[in-house]
Amino acid sequence: MAFDFATPIERRHPDPRGADWPSQKWHRYGEEVLPLWVADMDFASPPAVIEALQARVAHGVYGYGLVPASLRRALCEWSARHYDWTILPDWQHWLPGVVPALQVAALALTEPGEGILTLTPIYPPFLKVAERSGRLAQQARLAEPTAPGEPWRLDLAALEAAITPQTRLLLWCHPHNPTGRVWCDEELEGLAALVERHDLLVASDELHCDLLLEEGARHRPLAAAYPALATRTVTLWAPSKTFNLAGLTTACAVIPDAELRRRFVARCRGLQPDMNVLGMVAAEAAYTRGEPWRQALLAVLRDNRRRLVAAVAGWPGVSMAFPESTYLAWLDMREAGLGDSPQRALLERAGVALSDGADFGWPGFVRLNFGTTPTQLVQAIERLDEVLAE
Repeated sequence: MAFDFATPIERRHPDPRGADWPSQKWHRYGEEVLPLWVADMDFASPPAVIEALQARVAHGVYGYGLVPASLRRALCEWSARHYDWTILPDWQHWLPGVVPALQVAALALTEPGEGILTLTPIYPPFLKVAERSGRLAQQARLAEPTAPGEPWRLDLAALEAAITPQTRLLLWCHPHNPTGRVWCDEELEGLAALVERHDLLVASDELHCDLLLEEGARHRPLAAAYPALATRTVTLWAPSKTFNLAGLTTACAVIPDAELRRRFVARCRGLQPDMNVLGMVAAEAAYTRGEPWRQALLAVLRDNRRRLVAAVAGWPGVSMAFPESTYLAWLDMREAGLGDSPQRALLERAGVALSDGADFGWPGFVRLNFGTTPTQLVQAIERLDEVLAE
């Protein structure tokens, strides 16, 4: 089946009748700006998802819903088929988003004054979890590349040095946002040993795990790869990034340990709204009928990555670790001569909106979203060339 990833979809003025459908990505900045910032692709979701939503909308009643058994089965089958991990329906707790789940994990699994450890650079909401839950914020730094094109690495020594007797919860990102890194077995083995040695709990954000870009690559959930961690890990999944469904606010916490799950679910009560009835329909359709579309998407993202890698090679003072997953690129612009805020400089001088590395804990970097049509990506690269190219 052919899918259209090439035709740009109007997102600033999507309704010819003039209805206001504002988009965070396309309406934060003026119409002269090309937005490549927030992790929101510019592709229509899979036809199977759209068809399922249209059928549900036609019913006409959108009252409070329950998570259907068919959705739980769909995720179990997806996990077994794609991750070689057999999970049970009862391990699942569906909730409106991975970011809310991180906050629930902090409140459910730690006590006031205990430490929540995060590695930077990291997706910005990670850096707010401890503050918003009245816990102790702790950070360690990843090891940055020593040469252009090399990957970011997990610095186990730095991570262990950041652990104190107060540390209780590790917020982990696997694959990694923003660097696009897929952690290797050696790194994960060291992490697993460290977690057990210090008796930590883990919230593992695996939101981008279905977008590994290398041919034949296969995600292995942390709790599956190291069964000893299953009793101390909350695994967070969602169809939102893979199938472009973020606005339908649907995610799942997979928690094998009954006591950990009881604590997590209890904390959700009163803090989280009921599930989005359309989001559940979309998730089930994505997991049961979205695989051909996902495979086509991966091919498009690989081509877009190739275009971006070629462009960065012509930008003096700019380097980028090769993204192994998702549609996000992490660019080091500290030597590009753009001042204290490369993000602001490129917004003003090139009319391209990127994410500011300072928000991820690393000033001087930017994150670029290449999950867009080739036409729009080429336009953005041409604008950036005018500022950055030799």
